[in-house]
Amino acid sequence: MGGERKPLANRPLTEPHPSRLPPEDPQRERICAAHAAALAAGAAGYPDPTTGLFVLTAGFLARRGTCCGRGCRHCPYVD
Repeated sequence: MGGERKPLANRPLTEPHPSRLPPEDPQRERICAAHAAALAAGAAGYPDPTTGLFVLTAGFLARRGTCCGRGCRHCPYVD
């Protein structure tokens, strides 16, 4: 991937930005658990527990080196 690497946000990769996954989301606990399991396994993503759609992990997105601007749930660059 070309271009300049961007700095990561000042939060753990396990913690999504509240604008991407609000604290009051009723599925937040399930989503964060699925994300944490995928991170621990080194997986690129996981199936969303509610929709079944494939969601990229913060670890995968961090390895890309820059934000794609598509509003990813676990974007490690958004502060």
